[in-house]
Amino acid sequence: MFALFFRHKYFMFVILTLLFCSILCQILLGVIYSRLIRETENMSATKNKSLQQLKLKFTSCRQLHETIPNVPVFVDKFLNQISLGKIPVSFFRHLSGQLTLLSVLVAGIGACIGIIQEESFLTIAPFYLVSFLGLYLYFAAASLIDLPGKAGMLRTNLVDYLENHLANRLEQTRLDMRMVGMEDSTQEPESPAVHLDKRSVEKEKSENLSDADLQSEHRKNSPAFTSSEAEELELLLREFLV
Repeated sequence: MFALFFRHKYFMFVILTLLFCSILCQILLGVIYSRLIRETENMSATKNKSLQQLKLKFTSCRQLHETIPNVPVFVDKFLNQISLGKIPVSFFRHLSGQLTLLSVLVAGIGACIGIIQEESFLTIAPFYLVSFLGLYLYFAAASLIDLPGKAGMLRTNLVDYLENHLANRLEQTRLDMRMVGMEDSTQEPESPAVHLDKRSVEKEKSENLSDADLQSEHRKNSPAFTSSEAEELELLLREFLV
């Protein structure tokens, strides 16, 4: 049986290599998303450059526009820009599928060549067997790695952090800065000119108050009748008593 596989060893080598590279791309994407998910669980202390750039960009947008109306769209743009070096992650996802299809195509070409050369069914059967097994392994690896589920989990973690943690923190920081600015403005030192003006106003008020107080005291200490009025009152009292 194995001799049948090695009869077309060059075709088999190409088919198996393409399938291996296809599954390797799936595993690589799963590792990238799993690492990002672990980093999002502690976003405040993350050392991932992509996540740090996301936080910085979100902070800048909040400072410029006060609010970001659609945070999920903001996160989706970030997910589409994730890259491994300079190659975007989406390239590896498409490459994995294309390599699988290419392996099936090579197997089909090998089977067609065997049919043209009038080989027996047992001779060309390994091409069909490898194709079916390769497709099974590809879809089995894709279901186990679950790239759509990992991407959805990463998206949920990022949206939750930006909306419920980072946005509230930025808002609280803005309020604190406003409060500090108000306190600084109320506690500004007075200039010497303003201080002298206040002293002069207070002096004038004290002088005005002292004059008013003197007048009131003079009115209180002054006699109720004049000397002439007192003499006339004394004469009337004597006449009345006599």
